[in-house]
Amino acid sequence: MITSNKKTTILVIVVVIIISSIFYLEYNKPLRLKMPKGGEVTPSTTSANIEEKAKKYPLAKEIVSPSGFINTDNINLAELIGKKVILIDFWTYSCINCQRAMPYLKLWYDKYKDKGLEIIGIHTPEFEFEKKYENVTAAVKKFGIEYPVVLDNDYATWNAYRNRYWPRKYLIDIDGFIVYDHIGEGAYTVTEQKIQELLEERMLALNIQEDIKKDISKPEGTEEVSPLVRISPEIYFGSSRNFNLGNGKSNVSGIQSLTEPDSIKNNTLYLVGDWDFTKEFAENKSSNAKIIFRYQAEKVFIVASSENGVKIRVLRDKVPLGDEVGADVEKNNDESSIFIDQDRLYRVIEDPKGYGEHTLEIIIENPGLRIFTFTFG
Repeated sequence: MITSNKKTTILVIVVVIIISSIFYLEYNKPLRLKMPKGGEVTPSTTSANIEEKAKKYPLAKEIVSPSGFINTDNINLAELIGKKVILIDFWTYSCINCQRAMPYLKLWYDKYKDKGLEIIGIHTPEFEFEKKYENVTAAVKKFGIEYPVVLDNDYATWNAYRNRYWPRKYLIDIDGFIVYDHIGEGAYTVTEQKIQELLEERMLALNIQEDIKKDISKPEGTEEVSPLVRISPEIYFGSSRNFNLGNGKSNVSGIQSLTEPDSIKNNTLYLVGDWDFTKEFAENKSSNAKIIFRYQAEKVFIVASSENGVKIRVLRDKVPLGDEVGADVEKNNDESSIFIDQDRLYRVIEDPKGYGEHTLEIIIENPGLRIFTFTFG
């Protein structure tokens, strides 16, 4: 017969065993990063001047609620702080400004990835089709991107950084502080010099004996727009932002039947035929519909898609394209055309003579073109 005292002793032993087991399991389970939305990373104490940095610079924000990863199974900043210099690049694959900056990012990754630089592309979509994992994966492969890419479909990391621009670069030092921030294209020399400076600081902090070469490189085949040239603004077709629509009702969704105007103005969008306006794009519902736009630029791009594929014919100043054909245009006898069958940016005009003012006409043979934007360079 078990006495009361023995029962108490057994109960205490059982409780101790349970508590010990719980503690053991918690202590030995894999660590997981628990970070509130937009939470700051914990700063490293690698550098001696950590307190001075804290007075001058904000801490980096952790990657929040990623929708997927490319070129990596997983990545977060907490595991890199104190080990790497980090370049965060906000981009989206149909953005021409992002595409023009991409060769520099690829060059820096090749030059400095073995010196302590990590680049993380945060792909935040502008349009719904840019949320598709297969579309972003295809773009990463096409552009030859080897650094990690994080899909930010819900704008969670974008909002954590309070970002509003594509592209935008943040440089994060060895201690986790954002010490450099650049919006848009350009400033490539300044950015690379800052990368070199931060890598030198990293080596000093980690007692690494190695030199960082101070050469500044320019990748081949780069495209840059002169800040002195006034080019046409980006033009949106969707009803949420088609403020430049010249012969229809702006900011109105639904079908509109539009006729060709007698005269046109610069940087004003004119559509001919039956068009269905959604918030993001306009889709032609009639055959031989037309887009007319008088632009000022050297290069013209469109962001477009089609569910079943559609052919468009391109005219400039009333004639088919000549030497100014863009990379996606096919010349056949007296016709210049593009077959739209993917969700992406298409290169329509790339004029070797340079900047000029011209009238562009796009004729859509069959219904089904979904066009999102004109962009220029």
